[in-house]
Amino acid sequence: MPSMGIKARNGLYNLKMNFNKIKIYNGNVITPGGLIPGGSVLITDGKITEISRGNLEIMDAVEIDAHGKYISPGFIDIHVHGGGGHDFMDNTLTAFLEIARVHARYGTTAMTPTTLSCGIDDLMETLSLYEPAHAQNKEGAQFLGMHIEGPYFSRKQRGAQDVRYIRDPDPEEYREILSKTSVVKRWSAAPELKGALEFGEYLRSKNILAAIAHTDAIYEEVMEAYEKGYTHATHFYSCMSGVSRRNAFRYAGVIESAYLIDDMTVEIIADGVHLPPPLLKLVYKIKGPDKIALITDAMRAAGLPPGESILGSLKDGMKVIVEDDVAKLPDRSAFAGSVATADRLVRNMIKRAEVSLLDAVKMMSLSPASIMKVDDKKGSLVKGKDADIILFNADIVVDTTIVNGNIIYSQQETKPLTS
Repeated sequence: MPSMGIKARNGLYNLKMNFNKIKIYNGNVITPGGLIPGGSVLITDGKITEISRGNLEIMDAVEIDAHGKYISPGFIDIHVHGGGGHDFMDNTLTAFLEIARVHARYGTTAMTPTTLSCGIDDLMETLSLYEPAHAQNKEGAQFLGMHIEGPYFSRKQRGAQDVRYIRDPDPEEYREILSKTSVVKRWSAAPELKGALEFGEYLRSKNILAAIAHTDAIYEEVMEAYEKGYTHATHFYSCMSGVSRRNAFRYAGVIESAYLIDDMTVEIIADGVHLPPPLLKLVYKIKGPDKIALITDAMRAAGLPPGESILGSLKDGMKVIVEDDVAKLPDRSAFAGSVATADRLVRNMIKRAEVSLLDAVKMMSLSPASIMKVDDKKGSLVKGKDADIILFNADIVVDTTIVNGNIIYSQQETKPLTS
């Protein structure tokens, strides 16, 4: 039977195939136990059903020849705002679906759509689009729930967050928001603010990850916050306190606190711009791959050429300039978001931070899955887990993306086998 393929835009094979059984063979399989050279992976009804050395003898499956590439768990991006000219806060189904599709081309198989500090009406509209977008999302990275970033932040550490919306936690406000939706899975806030500890406790009671972000807290405040539920540090090093002097005395900040609290997890924007190689190496050396998630923190310009763009919604966002592989405020006084894709993060950790391939992949798959408590289904190539699988070469250039057993992106043709 002749090979099958659907040629799409840009000369690439971009397709959605839902075969009951798929065999990927002749690849280097990345598993929790190590690398399996020349291995095979079998997918049945969207699940991983077999991992083997050599070529599995399966006669009734569609086959994908990996041609010696890596067969890897899909990348999981737990902090992403946009891509391909869209932002989740554009508040359209098209934005949700296109962002998921664009990032899937670079190996992301699951993501946590993220908001920015904004008005309540805008936030509720964004949250209301999650479920219909999730239901219609058949050609992109799967959604794992929403991440609200703000508006309960330190004004001093607001970065590119819009100062018009920054405020202390309001119990009446956040309780009402969470009473109207169940799609929020993480919320980032500054723990030193008035009412922030009670907010953390409330999030924990709802099984929502409380994360420290845009904060000027000191060690003692972070320790108390950790006990109240703030177990994760959002875009580590960015918009957060380090060692500071107050009335001549030195105080440890959030950065030192996250290092000292062994069980606190962190996420880093490993785009090669937000953190230089020495800091990437330091985070890896102290926290280790099990406690680190790589994130894009990508805004709408991800996947597009340099130039002017908008951070946040088209209606109410902030103008930014994309240059030097990063988004900046117009006066170039600060970064205003990343334009990275997941493949770039893994590549940078290997080439710039001198991390092993297996650990770099882990920080982009199993570790973020664990942080979001979906590691029972996602994040590693293990029998019984969701078939979220990607193929890439030695330069981490993604060849094929499979989400829940569906081939949603491929640069090669797929050939059915006959019995």
